[in-house]
Amino acid sequence: MTIAKLYLIRHGIAADRLDGQKDEERALTEEGASKTKQVAKKLRDLDIRFDLILTSPLVRARQTAEILQSAGLSGKIEESSDLAPDGEISSWLETLERWCDGGGSSLALVGHQPDLGNWAEILVWGEARQGLVLKKAGIIGLLLPDTGTAAGRCSMFWLSSPKLLAV
Repeated sequence: MTIAKLYLIRHGIAADRLDGQKDEERALTEEGASKTKQVAKKLRDLDIRFDLILTSPLVRARQTAEILQSAGLSGKIEESSDLAPDGEISSWLETLERWCDGGGSSLALVGHQPDLGNWAEILVWGEARQGLVLKKAGIIGLLLPDTGTAAGRCSMFWLSSPKLLAV
């Protein structure tokens, strides 16, 4: 039996907000794209692949997901409004359960902090404790339970900053 894995990946370094610019329009900086490409290469070298990458609809998250895809980590990207800042984990958990029921084995989420850190805490401990800080282009890896709800029943197997993954 294969244990399903969930990778929570924060978007890379983004440009500061310009006057009149909406937050969702902020793109990755050159440094952010470069570091994200290094992380993607390391993941590929570690033979990590995703059945699907779900991404926040914000530009910086979408760009991060596209970098992961272009590195050969997944052939498929889908946007999920649940992954936008202040998204609701309860809505997303239904998506996760459907994905698990469909036989998925490796799912990546590209989103934002503090949401991803809080979601990881909910999945591992059953509540957000505001303690996990995910750096830009950092990764949290969780093992999902075989059946039933994931909240409070996952195990963390990976927490890494991009600095440790950069080539």
